Parts: sequence; C-alpha cells; structure tokens
Amino acid sequence: MAKYLVLIYGDEREWAAMSPQEREALGEAHRAFSAAAGPAVLGTHELRPASGATTLRADPGGRVVMTDGPFLETKEAVGGYYLIDAPDLDEVVRLASRLYEVSAGHSGVEIRRVVE
Repeated sequence: MAKYLVLIYGDEREWAAMSPQEREALGEAHRAFSAAAGPAVLGTHELRPASGATTLRADPGGRVVMTDGPFLETKEAVGGYYLIDAPDLDEVVRLASRLYEVSAGHSGVEIRRVVE
C-alpha cells in the first residue's frame, strides 16, 4: 500500500458563485467518493479561500518574509484534499474520477504519491 494526496483545484470564483443545488451536488459527490473509498481515506479537508493564505519566503538576506495571500497569481487554487491509502495509482484514479471537480469544467484533480 502507498499513500497518495488527491489535490482538488478550481476557480474560487466559480465555487463561490455556485447555486444551493450545485453545492448540494458537489457535497453529494464528495460523500459518494468517501463512501466508495471507505477506510482508504486517511484524511480530508476543504480549505479556506487562497486569499486567506499566508506565504513564507526568505528574502535575499535570508530573513523570513510573511506575505498575506497566495505567493503566485493564479486562476486556480487548491480547494481541498484527500489523503488516500491505496495499493496503486490505478485504484486512486478509479476513485478520484468520481469527484465532482473532475468534470466541473472550471476545476481539476491532481494525484501525487507521498514520499514515505
């Protein structure tokens, strides 16, 4: 078994503009994903908007500089994640393909194996 991080990306403006029915469909898709994955889900959280992020970088003198908001200007931001324990990438792809964000048009899912 290996651990995989399933990162959910999307346009935060699109998420914020979702109707109550679209938000319910999103929630239902995530509940179905969690039910299908069962105990393979080791952790999951939705993230607050990227505008509330804090970024740390070292300046040329090596001092840590804190910046409010994301470091990069980008249309898509990470909106949440699942940490999955699975036998192989094929299983994670099978499960992650069920996520709403895969087919929403303004979002996507990235799968990365965790270094252990």
